[in-house]
Amino acid sequence: MKKTMSSGMIMTLADVFPLIRNGASIKQDDTQGGIPITRIETIADGTIDNSRLGFADIDTEKYATYYLQDGDILMSHINSWAHLGKTALAENIKAKIIHGMNLLVLRPNINELFPRYGKYFFETPLFKNQLYKISNQSVNQSSFAISKLRSLQIPVPKLRDQQYIADILDKADTLRKKDQQLLQYYDDLAQNLFIDMFGNPVRNEKGWPQKSLSSACVKITDGTHFSPPSQASGVPYITAKHVRKNKVDFFNNPTYVTQEDHEAIYSRCTPVKGDVLYIKDGATTGIAAINNYDFEFSMLSSLALIKVNKQVLNNYFLAHWLNNENIKENYIRNYMAGAAIRRFTLDKIKRFEILIPPITLQNKFATQIQNIEQQKEKLKLQMQESENLFQSLLQKAFNGDLN
Repeated sequence: MKKTMSSGMIMTLADVFPLIRNGASIKQDDTQGGIPITRIETIADGTIDNSRLGFADIDTEKYATYYLQDGDILMSHINSWAHLGKTALAENIKAKIIHGMNLLVLRPNINELFPRYGKYFFETPLFKNQLYKISNQSVNQSSFAISKLRSLQIPVPKLRDQQYIADILDKADTLRKKDQQLLQYYDDLAQNLFIDMFGNPVRNEKGWPQKSLSSACVKITDGTHFSPPSQASGVPYITAKHVRKNKVDFFNNPTYVTQEDHEAIYSRCTPVKGDVLYIKDGATTGIAAINNYDFEFSMLSSLALIKVNKQVLNNYFLAHWLNNENIKENYIRNYMAGAAIRRFTLDKIKRFEILIPPITLQNKFATQIQNIEQQKEKLKLQMQESENLFQSLLQKAFNGDLN
C-alpha cells in the first residue's frame, strides 16, 4: 500500500522488503569449524558480531536460500521488550553465513529502499510506536507476528534523499560509537591496571599473603530476608537490580519502603558510603560495587554488605578483586551453591581467600581507579550529548525536517 507525502511516499514494509522471514531452524553450538549461523546474540550490540555466531556441521546447499546478503537487515522478533525489534545491517559479507532461527531477515528492494536508511528507520519512535501496537508483551518475553510486521508503514523519499539522510546519521552515529569505545577503553584500563599492579589473582605469581575475607573485614552481612512492599516514595530500597559492575545505580529504577520497615532492616544492616555491595543471589550473582551514596537505604538479602578493615583491605581493591573474571570463573564459582539459582551464603563469602598486598599499594590502586572513574563520568556527559544529537537528527530525518 502506497500513499503520497510531500517528501516521497508512505509505504508498508512489505512494499520495500519483498523478503521478510524467520531463519533456518538448525541445532548449533559454539565450536568453530562448521558453517557460521546467526543467533540473537549476533546482533546484541546493533551490528553483526562475528564473535557471537553459532556453528553447525551441515549440508550448506540445503540452506543456500538462507545465506545472508549485503543489505539484509536482521531483526529480533522474540525477545524482552527492551530488545524487541533490535536490528543489525549486513554489510561486506565475505563468507557464507546462514540466517538462523529467532531472527528475522528483511531483504530490501534496492530500487525502492537504501539499506542504511531502512536500518535507521527501525531506531525511530515512529517505528517503535507501531511495533508496540502489534506486539504480544510479557515480563520475560515479547514477540510479534511477521504478517503484522509487513503491514507497518515507512516513509520512503527518493533514493538520493534516503542516502543523504543515512550519510548524515552515519556521522552522528560514529560520534556515539567513538564515545562508547572510549568508555570501553577506560573499563579495560582499570582491569589492566589491576593485573599490572597485583598480577593474576588466581595464580598469585607475586606471592601476596592471603586471608579469609572475614578476617580482613569488620562486618559481612546481608539485607532483609522478608521483602517489604515497595512504595512510590519513602526510604530508598536497594536490591540486586541496582548493582552493576563497579557501580550502584539506584535512580534509574528507584524503589522505596516505609520508614517503619526501613528502621527494622537498618537495625542489623547499615550500609554507608564506601561499603562494598555484593550480589549473592540470582542471575547476576558475583557482581560487586562500591556504595557512593550518602543517604540511608535498606537492602534486600540478595545483596551482601561488606565493610572492610581499612588497615588491611581497600574497598576499591576488594570490588575489583571480586569482579575479576579470573577470580569469578576459576575460584569463586567453587563456593557457589544452587544449580537452578546461583547463590552464595554469607558463610561462604566470609571464607573467600583473598590476596592481601601491602595496603599502601592497594590505596595507590584506588587513587588511580578514582581518577579513571572521574574521566568516565565526564565521558558519560559527552555520550549523552552525542546521543541527544543523534536522536534529534533521527527525529528530524523521518519527519521530513532534515535540510
